[in-house]
Amino acid sequence: MHPTGEQIDLVAGTTRAVVTGVGAGLRALAIDGQPRTESFEVDTTPPMGAGGVLVPWPNRIAGAAYTWRGRRYSLEVTEAARGHAIHGLLRRRPWEIVDRAEDRVVLAADVDPAWGWPGPLHVETTYTCGPDGLTVAHALTNTGTDDVPAGVGTHPYLRAGDADPATCTVTVAADRVVDTDDLMIPTGVRPVTPAEDLRGGRRVGDLALDTCFGAAPGPDGVLGTVTAPDGRATALWGDASFRWVMVFTPDDLAGRGRAVAVEPMTCPADAANSGTDLHVVAPGETWTMRWGITSRDAT
Repeated sequence: MHPTGEQIDLVAGTTRAVVTGVGAGLRALAIDGQPRTESFEVDTTPPMGAGGVLVPWPNRIAGAAYTWRGRRYSLEVTEAARGHAIHGLLRRRPWEIVDRAEDRVVLAADVDPAWGWPGPLHVETTYTCGPDGLTVAHALTNTGTDDVPAGVGTHPYLRAGDADPATCTVTVAADRVVDTDDLMIPTGVRPVTPAEDLRGGRRVGDLALDTCFGAAPGPDGVLGTVTAPDGRATALWGDASFRWVMVFTPDDLAGRGRAVAVEPMTCPADAANSGTDLHVVAPGETWTMRWGITSRDAT
């Protein structure tokens, strides 16, 4: 068995995706014959969180501990270098395929309170290929008897075809930036400065970012776009639940050089402690959200 479990191929027109049974992650996406996300080999684990579904929190929880409704909870330390818990509880666990078609798959997994979360959550993630791109939906249902906090994020690295990401321009619809301490935990939110503002686009090779921004998308919901010098472009959109977007530009992703992640998130890092945009799911309630990736190639 591969490290990411079963490989689920989806196709609709010129849109093709590969979804993984472990983590319900996005391993590959192509539109119009052009790669739109960074992929990774089937016999490897996802590099630097590539394609992951981050639930019941995205990013970091400081010191792998938090307090909810007066009770202190501890989590497994999964970012050893900083001592934090990172990217939720389900990205390395097997998900069950509950529905499947040529262009669509629904995967499900459960957050177990024994892992350090205040209550159970049943999580379903649906990938749907369409002629214009990929749509991803998440549904979190509280199957317990008490309120449960939650946040959701994903970790796609965008590509504009085969163009070197370092030569591409990244544009992000965001007007605020999160300041962090030396351990990458938020210390405050403020308006972007002209040097930080990505709304006009910046060359990826000129950036060194592991930075959370407050989203300010237009009516089309586009959070970020990566555009090649020849006009090929890949856009990531999200619904109103995605109020934050992480931009990460590692120097080297699995030996392939510079990459750029544009990560939609419902809350910023350490929301379990700060409460910032931490969603509360009532017993029996289902919280839903959608995001997706489309082609914006120049014609």
